[in-house]
Amino acid sequence: MRSKKDGMSDNVIKFQRPQKPKPPRQTPPWLKKLLVALGIVAFFLAAYVYFSLAGAPRP
Repeated sequence: MRSKKDGMSDNVIKFQRPQKPKPPRQTPPWLKKLLVALGIVAFFLAAYVYFSLAGAPRP
């Protein structure tokens, strides 16, 4: 059985402030530089593998 204290509390709308949205995560600058460097290395590695397998183009 419910106590008198919370007998009507389930029938009442509780107004609450909406939660503030969290700011988006910022990527640290060192991570951006690392990703750029890895992208450049991956590009040159892919070019090397391509030309080593396919051979140099004929002039």
